[in-house]
Amino acid sequence: MTGRALRRALALLFAIGGIPAFDAAAATSGPPRCTAPPALIRFTAPLPHAAERIRRQGLLRIVAIGSSSTSGVGASSPTHAYPARLAVLLASQLPGGRVEIFNKGIGGETAVDMFGRFDRDVFPLHPDLVVWQVGTNAVVRGDDLSHYDVVLRQGIKRLKSAGIDIIVMDPQYAPPVLAAAGHADLERRLEAIGRDTDVPLFHRFAIMRYLHEAAQVDFGAMLAPDGLHMNDFGYDCMARLLADAIVGTAARPVATNAALRQARRPAGFPVLEDARDGEH
Repeated sequence: MTGRALRRALALLFAIGGIPAFDAAAATSGPPRCTAPPALIRFTAPLPHAAERIRRQGLLRIVAIGSSSTSGVGASSPTHAYPARLAVLLASQLPGGRVEIFNKGIGGETAVDMFGRFDRDVFPLHPDLVVWQVGTNAVVRGDDLSHYDVVLRQGIKRLKSAGIDIIVMDPQYAPPVLAAAGHADLERRLEAIGRDTDVPLFHRFAIMRYLHEAAQVDFGAMLAPDGLHMNDFGYDCMARLLADAIVGTAARPVATNAALRQARRPAGFPVLEDARDGEH
């Protein structure tokens, strides 16, 4: 199939809006590859505090706050949760390799709960960067997203006022999320919040959708048997791509970051020719 034909086929799939069934026993032909289009792992908003820490080769302190997909439910051990993998991967890429990541994920929580524990689990640790994983529980439960929107904006304002960089991570692409009526509304809200607050959004949903629909990685290869949480491959892949995004953003000159913000592309599904193969 040519690149043009494949793009048409993908467009048709997206227009139909079908939700593939989860099959934990589904096999893939060989081990899956961690791959994503550059547009999905290129932050257009800056990370000034993390960048300065990296430039000085100081200790980069990160707090990963979220729910069960931050704590690592579905991983074979805590060392395979995404924050633990992110620490290892960042240390391997950064000059000096000095990285400390605190995993503050608590299963079942929403952004409202997480915001309520900033004073306990974030500010006392004096991080340079917070990765705030949000959305999955709120969408699956059918929570009021207008209230959710307000809380996220308040949380981002508090973190920025404290001199902390923020990355917002959206929900995973998984059958229970796809079956929830509010998932598309949440994605739109998160995109708007990122633009309005000049905060990077790590597009976990779109990356996993790309892996599943374009790179043909079965749900069973990137999700745990419960069909919702990621498995070791899923966590490792998200950590690899997030590490690439952080390092790439920190290494860019301020003027380049400003130009990227001016040239933001509309949200959408990038074409296959843009794909970046991870040899990981």
